[in-house]
Amino acid sequence: MPTSSPAAQTLTDLVLTLFRVNNAMLVRGDRLVQPFGLTSARWQIMGAIAYADQPRPVAWLARDLGANRQNVQRIVNELEKEDLVAFQANPRHKRAQLVVLTASGKSAYDQAVEVWYRAADELATGLSQEELAMSVQVLRTIRSRLTADDTAEGDEPG
Repeated sequence: MPTSSPAAQTLTDLVLTLFRVNNAMLVRGDRLVQPFGLTSARWQIMGAIAYADQPRPVAWLARDLGANRQNVQRIVNELEKEDLVAFQANPRHKRAQLVVLTASGKSAYDQAVEVWYRAADELATGLSQEELAMSVQVLRTIRSRLTADDTAEGDEPG
């Protein structure tokens, strides 16, 4: 087995734990949002739409989520068929339509968020605000380092 630094070993433990937490969160998320006709994947995309400062095309949503554009497009198309999102003309790009939540999409998303905040309070029990904030900072730093090559190439979606 190759030798590694203590920091690399600890980071590896963090990444393996993160994979397990992600899988568990997807299962829990699916259960939480199922009553609103959502899945974790749909909920994530709707969250990216809801939190964007302005309507975005699918490519930008995928970038914001760190997800595959084709997968996001497939889910957005499903959401559009169920009247949870709609497409709007993009004045800056003829083919890359903007994605927005419909009234029923906003309602489903808001209900999911309300249920999530109750679950989040339970999950946060026993963890301090400082511990949670440090965890967020560490994960943001790692994400930034992982995606630095992508932004260095100037791959800005249109």
